[in-house]
Amino acid sequence: MASTRKRLEALTAGLSIPEPAPASAAPAAPVAVAPVFPGAAASAPMETRFPPAQTGTMAPRTGPGQMLAFRGQMQAVEGELAALRERLQQHDGSTPTRKLDPKSIRASRWANRHPASFETAAFAALKADIEQAGGNVQPILVRALPDEPGQYELVFGHRRHRACLDLGIPVLAAIWVDELGDIELFTAMDRENRERTDLSAYEQGVMYQRALDEQLFPTQRQLAEKVGRSHTWVRKALMVAQLPSAVLECFRSPLEVQHRHAEQLNAALDKDRRSVLKRAEKVRGLKLAPAAVVARLLGMETAAKPEKLAIQSEGKTVGSCQRAVDGTVTLTLLPGAMSEVASDALVRSVAETLQRVRLLG
Repeated sequence: MASTRKRLEALTAGLSIPEPAPASAAPAAPVAVAPVFPGAAASAPMETRFPPAQTGTMAPRTGPGQMLAFRGQMQAVEGELAALRERLQQHDGSTPTRKLDPKSIRASRWANRHPASFETAAFAALKADIEQAGGNVQPILVRALPDEPGQYELVFGHRRHRACLDLGIPVLAAIWVDELGDIELFTAMDRENRERTDLSAYEQGVMYQRALDEQLFPTQRQLAEKVGRSHTWVRKALMVAQLPSAVLECFRSPLEVQHRHAEQLNAALDKDRRSVLKRAEKVRGLKLAPAAVVARLLGMETAAKPEKLAIQSEGKTVGSCQRAVDGTVTLTLLPGAMSEVASDALVRSVAETLQRVRLLG
């Protein structure tokens, strides 16, 4: 043991460790010293290098250690990238949404909403819901105008856009980022309106007629194929839009005109146009129910009789609903209906009866 110590002392007798540099000074370069070994030639010194002192976190001193540290850093980065990719995949194919100033959105030339549709009770209820929620929950769809930065064209959601415009609040909009041509815009608008079933026969017909007038589609058949409807259905919608303005003005609103009304009136116009238009002069301004208007225009005043439907709930008749020739609707509930029938069931029965009255008109 003693001999080993003496041999180590003899070998390291000429080694010296440099003094550490002050903290404010720049790190000194590695110092090379030449130890002198017994019997070694002076012309071939052996160099021993001491690395600079490390402060803070101790870094690996060996090559393998540094490689392991670098590998750990790369694994952490790769894990973060994988998490980001997974989050992006969850939104793959989605359309970005943002709140826009409704004034920056203009209606499309294929817009199919008649001004009267913004004066209905249904639109008033929609606007009240949007106001209470602080904005529209279901976004509208717009496409950016390439020549006008910050401006957009409305694809669908005209009522939601109008409600936010009237309320003076931002509108939540999905922005179509890919190329969207006029045909794609038209079909998207038509599909959304049909799925929501809140577009009148007149508005639908005007939309189709405008597309044909603008030669977006060369024929009715091609239009029908593109929107996925039968040629007969498109023809019926066009019949409503093609009614003379003198006939449409006889209704309280063109939104009340149904396909069956248009078929009857167009048949009468083809047979005796002059007589129908002459009757229209007398009917205009009377504000009759749709069925009464059609009867007057066809010269069948006696066909327009008051209609009375029973209000039934849970298999029992609880009242009646009567509509006069001038369109006035009267609801009558039998004694005990309010106390014997649950409120929800009674309200539902009345709503169903009113819907039947509306369809018959």
